[in-house]
Parts: sequence; structure tokens; C-alpha cells
Amino acid sequence: MAAGERTARRGFFARLIRWIGRLVLGLLILLVLGLLLYRFIPAPSTLMIARWLTLQPVERQWVPLDQISSALIRSVIAAEDQRFCAHSGVDWIELNTVLDDEDGPSRGASTLTMQTAKNIFLWPGRSYIRKALEIPLALAIDLAWPKQRVIEVYLNVAEWGDGLFGAEAAAQRYFKKSAAGLTGSEASRLAAALPNPSARDPGRPSRSLQAGAARVQRRVGQLGALASCAVPEGEEDMD
Repeated sequence: MAAGERTARRGFFARLIRWIGRLVLGLLILLVLGLLLYRFIPAPSTLMIARWLTLQPVERQWVPLDQISSALIRSVIAAEDQRFCAHSGVDWIELNTVLDDEDGPSRGASTLTMQTAKNIFLWPGRSYIRKALEIPLALAIDLAWPKQRVIEVYLNVAEWGDGLFGAEAAAQRYFKKSAAGLTGSEASRLAAALPNPSARDPGRPSRSLQAGAARVQRRVGQLGALASCAVPEGEEDMD
């Protein structure tokens, strides 16, 4: 190989490495800016953005955490992430339990923080790459945001039906009331619908959804102070 050819190849690889380095640096800067901005402003989910770009309807109304029933806050924690107040974005205990399952992972180990990271920074759908990215993003979110901000963003971007996002829009559609007025029974149905919102109607619950809601209510009764970090002071559950 001629010396000039070798020099040209080295130059190409050097430029490629510099380009990749700049790309990674740019993505990190965008991530930090996103974390800082979304700490204070209403955050859209990537699924919402995709629907807007494809001219599909999006039903959503952002509300602060103190305008969301504490019954829903507790129900979602009971259903999705009972150690939410104890972990730092990733529940390593649950993750290790799932990975050590001899029959292979039969359930997920995503915390509410990991789901929030997925919803606002990553793409929908299942993939090992996305799951791997959720972990550092969740750790960064837990460092940058207080717990109440994490649950506030989650409850405002969670999908509760086709094009239906957030607790306020879900409460209005299914129960004709604000998210602040949700009862424990209504909140448990919304929480039980989260794993598959497109196939579950909290307003007209099937037997399986009713059974799931009953399990959520039992777990809420067992939570005690485990959800205290997420509930604004002075909020009381409605019957």
C-alpha cells in the first residue's frame, strides 16, 4: 500500500473519530439541557411529538402535582414501583431478581423514573438498546429532579388511551371530572390500565381490569409511608 494511501486512510479514520466524538458531545449537551429545562417546564413525550409530526390528535392538559389526586399518586406507585421513594432511579433489587429468574425474565423491572426517561427522551417499543439507555437516564433524572417532579412528569405524559396523555385528560375522558377529584376506586382503575392502556377502559372496566384495580387498592393499603416522598403535603385521599 502506498504511503499516500495509508495517510489518506488515517486521515479518514481521524475525521470519523472526531465526528463521532462531536456527535456524542452534542447529544450529551442536549441531554443536560433537556434535564434542566424539563425540571421546570411541561415536558412532552416522544410519542406525543411523533403524533404531532404525523398530524395525529393529542389529548393532553398539563396540571401540577398538587392538582392530581393523591389517590392516583399512591395507586400508580403501588402498581408500578413500590420502592419509588427508596431507590435512586433504578431499583437494583428488583432488577437483580428479574435477571436471576431461572425461567428467564417474566416481568419488567422498570421504575417510574425509568419509564419517565423512556417517555420523554427515548422511543416507544421494546428493545434491549432502549432498555440499556433507560438506566443511565433514570440515574441522571434522579440526580437532577426531586421525586415529586419525577412523578409529576410521569403522570402528565403517561398514555391512557390512543392519543390520550396525562392524568387530567384521562380523568376527564373516563370519569368526567378533574384529576384532583379522582376517588381511590377510580385511581386504582387508571393505575391498573397502565400496562396496556389501548386495550383497557377504566371507565368501563372489564373483569380483569376490576381484578387488577382490586390488587392495586390492596397494595395501596400496604404502602404506608413508602409513597410519602411523592405526595404533596396536606393532600388527602378521597373515598
